[in-house]
Amino acid sequence: MKKNVDTAPLDATSGDVTCANVNTAQKSTIEAAKTPTLNTYAAEVHEANKKWWHDLETGRPIERNFGELIALCHSELSEALEGHRKNLMDDKLPHRRMVEVELADTVIRILDMCGGLGLDLEGAYRDKMAFNAHRVDHSVEHRKSANGKKY
Repeated sequence: MKKNVDTAPLDATSGDVTCANVNTAQKSTIEAAKTPTLNTYAAEVHEANKKWWHDLETGRPIERNFGELIALCHSELSEALEGHRKNLMDDKLPHRRMVEVELADTVIRILDMCGGLGLDLEGAYRDKMAFNAHRVDHSVEHRKSANGKKY
């Protein structure tokens, strides 16, 4: 049961925030701690897909081929392109557009790969977003130049 933050005491055993004396900054910090990260999603997806990381005959863990994992991500992107190009609905989730389902499949494959390989996707995402925010080659002026990135 969800407790009201403004009226109930803090439940130290469950970690629920329920204290009237919690200030806004503390509430933000507590809510941020509850917010899943890309690494949280990667762990969740990898746990659901561990069967693909074990030998069918022996059940022993296997080392996945990195190129194969990348190719599987690419295949999902190609399916998304096809769904978009033909304006198709998905065949497995017919209430959804194929493009969005295949993009979700791509994200799932990327998260599984990161979870299985122990990659810090959240950290890389944060670092890359910060780096891209100040890239000269992403500026309008540079993009308009003769050799600038048009897309």
